[in-house]
Formats: sequence, structure tokens, C-alpha cells
Amino acid sequence: MDFSEYLRALKRSWAVLLVATLLGGIVGFGYARSSPPLYKASSSVFVSAQQGTTTSELVQGSTYTQNLIQSYAQLATLPTVLEPVIARLRLDTTAAELARSVSAVSPLNTVLIEISVVDSSPAEAARIANAVSDSLATTVQGISPKTAAGTPAVAMQQVAQAQEPAFAFAPNTRLLTLTGALLGLALAVIFAVGRELLDTRIKMVKDLHRVTDQPLLGTIPWRRRTDPAGIALRVAPQGRAAESYRRLAANLEYINPDAPVRSVVVTSASEGEGKSLTAINLALALREKFPRVLLVDADLRQPRLAKYCQIEGGVGLSNVLAGAAELGAVIEPWGGIHVLPSGTVPPNPNQLISSETMLALLRTCTADFDIVVIDSAPLLPVTDSLVLSRISDGAVFVARSGRTKRAHLAAALEAVAGVNGHVVGVVLNGIKTPRKDQAYGYGIGILREAPEAEGQISKRPEHRSDEASVDDNLTDPAAVRAAS
Repeated sequence: MDFSEYLRALKRSWAVLLVATLLGGIVGFGYARSSPPLYKASSSVFVSAQQGTTTSELVQGSTYTQNLIQSYAQLATLPTVLEPVIARLRLDTTAAELARSVSAVSPLNTVLIEISVVDSSPAEAARIANAVSDSLATTVQGISPKTAAGTPAVAMQQVAQAQEPAFAFAPNTRLLTLTGALLGLALAVIFAVGRELLDTRIKMVKDLHRVTDQPLLGTIPWRRRTDPAGIALRVAPQGRAAESYRRLAANLEYINPDAPVRSVVVTSASEGEGKSLTAINLALALREKFPRVLLVDADLRQPRLAKYCQIEGGVGLSNVLAGAAELGAVIEPWGGIHVLPSGTVPPNPNQLISSETMLALLRTCTADFDIVVIDSAPLLPVTDSLVLSRISDGAVFVARSGRTKRAHLAAALEAVAGVNGHVVGVVLNGIKTPRKDQAYGYGIGILREAPEAEGQISKRPEHRSDEASVDDNLTDPAAVRAAS
């Protein structure tokens, strides 16, 4: 994944990011509110040497105390200092428990010790801090070396008494709320990126290139719910989807100038990826260039072309292959093209597709028509399309964005290569395109009138944009009847 793909993953999961951040902030705020307030009181003691009259002796005494200052600071949390404090203040605790709320530090290059005490009561925190300072001074005087006069060589003096704090230092509500929000956001980012890494579905053209080096013949935009359902070349001939199918037809026409495509199989790795509607719209787009186009429904297991085109499909390809009907009698004109429906669903579709009769029928059709478009069954569930990819000029694979898995498409392409079939290219169906891409004027509805001269303003009636592909599960009879 590159940086743009990471950004796309985060954009797709914006709702998760928002909810996780809010929940994290709420949890942090709740934790701060439920935690008891804690107060910190601090006192300071000054450590000095009690001997020396000359400058040299005073310097030696100062060096001596600085060498011991860290040890004295550690002494403040030991039982020898804390037990007298507990006895003096009559605290209901132990020296080990009290040590967890007491801290002592010495600022660098000083002979000061700062003693801090944390407690739920501000008065108690100040009282304990002052008591610890007194107990530490007494303990140090008892263990320090003696001078010639018998007095302690090191003395401690409290220079700053602990005062009752006015505000609690913990919990920090803002910090905990911000920390919770950031943790929630971090978890959401991990989830979004992890889901993107584990998702093997094809979504963008980059995903398609990771699977195969077959040429991309075209991309068909996704259809919004507010857009008209039906066959794009019929219900919205100037829409973006219609233009995409025209681009597909042009790419198919010039994919190999030395050997023009006369027969092409439209298939997919699995069902529900839009192959049937792609085949119909491709045939209609080719009709704008070729006068005689034949659309064949070779999906003898789940035929759909007759329903989409609203034609009689009871007799068709299967009947011709079985010798029960003549080819010319079952081909029906529709929308400027000719359609050969599938006919009766046979018990042995693969045998009929693999027969010599099918090969002879395809040769007859390519001789009588300029180009033949064949809608075939999905390749992974059944093997009908493998046979057709060999006897035709090649197969066009339809992959649906957000549905087709990379492994499925790779397996389907490998299966075609395994039988020495030919793949013409791949079509990425149902891809979401930015709204800015519709600015050129291919919106659905009333076609905009282009200005005839520079500076002339055209009328722009209201229109709907983002015409998109429709899949094989089209079930709106009214829209289809309107299309026919």
C-alpha cells in the first residue's frame, strides 16, 4: 500500500474514527471524574556542614554534604524516618504504604531536599510533609559524624514549610480526556488500516494491476440509488455510464488492429459482478460503429438477457444446439441489434457449449454479423466460459469494485490460460468516481446544450449525475420496459 491508499482507507472509515475518538474521550473524561482528587504538598530542607573556619575547610564541608545529599533524599522514604511520623501523627497506615505517597528529590548542584506528599486531604498532605521534614532532620543528626565538640557534623534546617494546596493536582481531566481520545483514534486507525490490508477485494484500478497485467478496457461508474435503473445506453444515452461503455467498445475495437475482434465472450469470476448488463451495453455501444451486431445469451444455466431486453426467450441457443430449431428463426431484433436468447434451460449445458455444433454456430454468426458479443456463465462455478474463450476471439472479464476478490479473479484468469484460451482484457465495474469528474457535462437527464460560440451561455436544466453500472440482479421491470 502507498500513502494515498492509507489515506483512502482512513477516509472510508471516517465514521469509525469519529466514534472511536469520541468514545475514547468519554471514557477518559469518565475515568477522571470517577477518580478521587489528590493533593500534593511540599516542604524544603537545607543541608549544611557544621564545621570549618577557613575557606578550605568550608569548601571541603560543602563538597562533603553534596556527596551525601542524594543519600539523605533516599533516606526520607525509609522506615527509620517514616515510622516516627506515623507515631507522631497517629496515622492508620504502615511505613511501606506511606512511602508510596512520599517523594524526595534534590535539585542539581544544590544542597536542598524537596519533600512532597500526596494525599486525598490537602491538610493531611501538608501535615505529613512537614512531619517528614522534621523526622528526616532528626534522623540525619543522629547518624551523621560528630565534630570535636561532639555536635553533628551535618545539620538540616527546614527552609520552606508545606502549605495546604488550594487545588488538586490529579486527576487532570483535560489530559485524561485528550489521552482517551487519542488512544481511541489510534485504535481506530489501526483497525482501518488493518481492515484495508486484510481486505482482498478489488476496489481500484491499482488493485486490478496487482492481480494481472491484462489490459484494462474500461471502468464503469457506480450507480447511485437516485439514478435511473436499467440499460445505460437506453435510459441515459448521454450519461457517464453510457460514455464508459462507448470507451469500452472503442478499446475493444482497437485492442489489436492487425486482428480485429469479431467475437468476444463477456464473463466474470463469480456471479453478481455485472457481466450481463455489461454485455448488453457493450453490444449497443458497438452498434454505433457496426451495422450488424449479434448479442448471444450463452449462459444456459441462469439466462438473463431475455428478461433484461423484454423479449421472448423460450426458444433460443439451447434449442438450436439440440437441433430443435433453426438459427435464423430464433434471432430477434431489439434496440438496433440482434439478440439470440438462451432458450430452454437444458440438463447438459456444458456438453452443448462444448459441442462441434456450437463451434459451427459461432462461425456462422461471425460470418453473418460484423461482431458477436456472447454473455456467458461465471467461470469459477462452471467451465462453460473456458470453452467459449477458446473458440471465440477472446474473453472480457468483468470485475466488480468492492466485491470481486483478487484471488478469485487470478484463479479465473489462470484457468483460461490453462486451456490455452485468450483474454482480451478486464473491465472494472461499479467503481466510485469523484463528483468533480462529472463537470464535463455527461449528467443524466436532459442533455446540456453546448455553446455554439465562445462567450455564448447555454441553458443548463437540472440533471442528475453519476450514472453508474447496474449488475446482474436488476429486477425493475418498469425501467427495463422503458428501456426497450
